[in-house]
Amino acid sequence: MASLDKVLDEAMDLPLEQQEMLIQILQRRMIERRRDEIATDAAATLAEFRAGKLKAQTANEAIASLREFLQSDE
Repeated sequence: MASLDKVLDEAMDLPLEQQEMLIQILQRRMIERRRDEIATDAAATLAEFRAGKLKAQTANEAIASLREFLQSDE
């Protein structure tokens, strides 16, 4: 946590324009990272489906399964 505080302190010492640029850069990198995670998850899921580990479902079946799962968590 100390390193985060240090980074924040240093960011606050930057001119406002550079702070805004830093925010934009961080947001773009976070978006890219999330896209990479989604692509990796999608590839893994597709591989499991092709390997027969997952079955095809209709939208109604998927929604029913999701509702059942959510109710079991309560």
